[in-house]
Amino acid sequence: MHEIEDLVTDSIRVLDAHHGPDEPRLRDWFAVLYGFQEGFDCSFTHFRVMDILLRRRFSYAFPLDRHPDYPQRQDYFDALREFTGLRTYPDDAEEHDDFDGYASWLEDGYVDPPLLYCDAGSQLWRRMVESGLLDGPDAAAPRPVPLIDVVREVAVAAEKHGDRELIAMWYSLGCHMLLDGPVGCPFDVEELAEMPAVRELREIVRRTHALAVDVPPGDRPPAGVLDGDELESWWWTGVSAPGMP
Repeated sequence: MHEIEDLVTDSIRVLDAHHGPDEPRLRDWFAVLYGFQEGFDCSFTHFRVMDILLRRRFSYAFPLDRHPDYPQRQDYFDALREFTGLRTYPDDAEEHDDFDGYASWLEDGYVDPPLLYCDAGSQLWRRMVESGLLDGPDAAAPRPVPLIDVVREVAVAAEKHGDRELIAMWYSLGCHMLLDGPVGCPFDVEELAEMPAVRELREIVRRTHALAVDVPPGDRPPAGVLDGDELESWWWTGVSAPGMP
């Protein structure tokens, strides 16, 4: 899903451009954005913005020989010649009842020769912390943040930088995509209307006339199809540009 890949990549770029070099929250927000991307059929896109990820201390790069297992597996690491995710799965993994897919494939780090990489919060990152190769702020795990709060921050940055399309793309995902929990959206309309992140996001959408921006077909529901969904009906009410339904 290239549109999701582009959405996350563009969000990381605008957040980086908007915030000063010492803003620690970007690390948390990047973790949320990549967690969101993992829910879709997307390619590995870190290297589109690896300079940002390294500078913002979300991803870390090391010489290969700094891997904790290098002394025992030197021949394996030295033989790597292309991008490789280091987590391995047994051939019969998919037959096990507790198999939850391949979403954890980055947990043990990844190699793009000649460098070894890991992301904050991953299993290899934890091993690097335990070995003393990462300390101080780098040894703190990313803090959980609600997706809607991160989307609000993206919208704030996007408005400042004149990116109405980015605002439109996020809002057009709808409230269920941005706020649903494991069993659906846990909020009613009144609660949504009082959430600071939702309120500010809607104000930005309204102020920038973001819904006048064309989005890919199917990303925004046509008028009349949401009559049976109170939350989505409210989501699309009162935020359109003048002259729009």
